[in-house]
Amino acid sequence: MFSRLGTPTDDDASLIARSVIEPEVFGILYERHAAAIHRYVARRLGGALADDVVADTFLIAFRSRARYDQARRAAEPWLYGIASNVVAKHHRSEVRLYRAYLRTGTDPVAEPYSDRVEARVLAAEFRRPLAKALARLSARDRDVLLLIAWADLSYEQVSQALDIPVGTVRSRLHRARRRVRSALDGINPTTPDEESTNG
Repeated sequence: MFSRLGTPTDDDASLIARSVIEPEVFGILYERHAAAIHRYVARRLGGALADDVVADTFLIAFRSRARYDQARRAAEPWLYGIASNVVAKHHRSEVRLYRAYLRTGTDPVAEPYSDRVEARVLAAEFRRPLAKALARLSARDRDVLLLIAWADLSYEQVSQALDIPVGTVRSRLHRARRRVRSALDGINPTTPDEESTNG
């Protein structure tokens, strides 16, 4: 399949450019990124909405592919930005999910894939207060925090994803982390090296 449509080593920008003429090439981009986008959305909204949000994300990306900035060789920030906009339409569902975490103390959508991320971001005894803090964050601050913590994007990638300056990413992240730390009695739920690598 890849020999006709592209190769696994083709960068995202090349695939998107080719997909304008050959729409089927866009399928490679889907295969490359859909699982990661799905995991991110499922963490935010639960599995019931994740399939629909991912489908909407890639449909929007497909329809706007001719306007993709070819200087951005990796499409992850673009796709996460679209996904974040679609997630925003489900704000009430996201807050409801965090409130469910708060009530039960368990993460109803945690899957084995999340073990690595969860080890960095969540300690079991902090799930309830963290869920409460996440529910209370503004959507804009929550987007920045979760794109860094759950999608593993850098400050620059979050800047691209949300179409905001890097300085705004830093200030929103600082505010979100301060509020989360406060909710956790001063404990930082992220690893120290995350702050140094992204900062």
